[in-house]
Amino acid sequence: MVPELAGKTAEFKVTLKKLEAPELPEVNAEFASQLGVADGDVERLRGDIRANLEREVAQRLRTRTKASVMAVLPALASFELPKALIQSESEAIAERMKADLQARGMDVRSIPVPPEAFRDQAEKRVRLGLLVAEVVQKHSLQAKPDQIRRQIEEFAQAYENPGEVIRHYFSDRNRLAEVEALVVEQNVVDWVLAKSQVTDKPLAFDELMAQQQG
Repeated sequence: MVPELAGKTAEFKVTLKKLEAPELPEVNAEFASQLGVADGDVERLRGDIRANLEREVAQRLRTRTKASVMAVLPALASFELPKALIQSESEAIAERMKADLQARGMDVRSIPVPPEAFRDQAEKRVRLGLLVAEVVQKHSLQAKPDQIRRQIEEFAQAYENPGEVIRHYFSDRNRLAEVEALVVEQNVVDWVLAKSQVTDKPLAFDELMAQQQG
């Protein structure tokens, strides 16, 4: 910054050497081949893109709906929470926060991350977890084998070799447990929606796609 120009209106002259702008490629067989369509079939490429977009939109809508349902569930019941569960969850959140900071290259030894700072968040999670468990048990919303398979098959459609992905999921108990948890959550969401008065609201495509999944 030039001190003599502080607070003053200044005039500058610049010389434009080069101006660049993105140029969209022609959608042809060569372009399709570059995107993985071996025979260069443009219509097949368009179909694949449409299917991927429809799958992504459906997934994001489900995620958005689930987040809305899970956000209101804790407010539907008031009961005392076990202090041990709250403390355990607070510590777990603090540890995840430390791991995230460390992954970003920060020295967590010099950064205080007290579990007490996450008590409110921990209480909400514990309350939600207990409510979900009660609803699942009371209304038999456990994940069924065919639901788990359908969910895995849906995940697999986003990959070039769906069969290999499916086999990988079924050979890993941890991944199966993750899918089972997702199915249970969706069963709870579907049950809540069936018991509620639902109002559909329009949502712009750009707004939906700009949201981060969670």
